[in-house]
Amino acid sequence: MFTPLGLDHVVLRVRDQAVSERFYREQLGCSLERVNEKVSLVQLRFGEQLIDLLPALPGAPPPDGREMDHLCLSIRCDDLEAVAAELAARGVVVEGGVVKRYGAYGDGPSLYLRDPDGHKIELKPRLR
Repeated sequence: MFTPLGLDHVVLRVRDQAVSERFYREQLGCSLERVNEKVSLVQLRFGEQLIDLLPALPGAPPPDGREMDHLCLSIRCDDLEAVAAELAARGVVVEGGVVKRYGAYGDGPSLYLRDPDGHKIELKPRLR
């Protein structure tokens, strides 16, 4: 169906994006990759992968420093639509369809699904 390649990115929900961005840049050596103001997303490069920062959800309890929105797994496959159909046939909860999104290896198709505990996982074929 597909070949696992590694981690593409992790998305964290944070109380204060500016404070978190400064920490990841100044203390951990990340560089600013890009900002998507439309969805309030700050993307930081850490080696080959990305750490994405989103504001905490309105009305949600304050994050405790461990709040993860989702993780993205980098894969190799010929047809992500076929992967989505196969996973759905196996009973995996697939959210929406294949959508073009930006990740550590550039723009390309991706797919969201849920694990048995409800964690959101993105599958994203590596294009380069």
